[in-house]
Amino acid sequence: MSVVASLRNATVHFPIYSYSGRSLKRQILDITTGGCISQGRDNMVVIEALSDLTLDLKEGDRVGIIGHNGAGKTTLLRLLSGVYEPSYGEVSVHGQSAALFDLALGMEGEATGAENIILRGLFSGMSWTEVKAFEPMIAEFSGLGDYLQMPLRTYSSGMVLRLAFAIATCRQPEIILLDEWISTLDDEFLQKAKQRLGELADKSKVLVMASHQTDLLKSLCNKAMFMEHGKLVAFGPIDEVLSQYHHA
Repeated sequence: MSVVASLRNATVHFPIYSYSGRSLKRQILDITTGGCISQGRDNMVVIEALSDLTLDLKEGDRVGIIGHNGAGKTTLLRLLSGVYEPSYGEVSVHGQSAALFDLALGMEGEATGAENIILRGLFSGMSWTEVKAFEPMIAEFSGLGDYLQMPLRTYSSGMVLRLAFAIATCRQPEIILLDEWISTLDDEFLQKAKQRLGELADKSKVLVMASHQTDLLKSLCNKAMFMEHGKLVAFGPIDEVLSQYHHA
């Protein structure tokens, strides 16, 4: 099977420009469990969100990322999507990806749901022709009906997610990157979302998703990555890695 994404010693550092010694270190430890405070190569104090990560994702891999809050799951997804560049090391991704996180990015509160379909579609790289072609399918899948003619600011957070998810999944990507926000969907729409994700995953080259929901991971993934403090602890068959995670 061909390699779709490759990471070699990939490291992501967030520099701390106003470091004031032990007091700041204590503040950081009080608000996050992720990353490690260390000194970068230029002697600047940094938080290592990801540290020296090396792995290959091959065609057919459906990978669930597990770990406690702050383990580096979202940072890894953003690195694979191109949102973050590695501070050190190399990242190579081959194929069109759909990054299903920050879904509401590019949506406008004063615009209607229908107008936001166009805005978000164009923002995500679709052409005008593509957006108009997908618009009926997006509207139907969202289940929002007449609310699509109402301003987005009148929507509940769940309604916004319904619309954003419908837009983000209207095209078939080669690589699917999914963050754990899916757990916030209501039960009825969650079943529709799982079905659509399953259909997209069946036709995609690679799926990578972060979630705390073991049942969801088992239903969509065949492998898992166990991460802790920005480091890869284990990578392999999902049942084996989940067992290691639960006994850690």
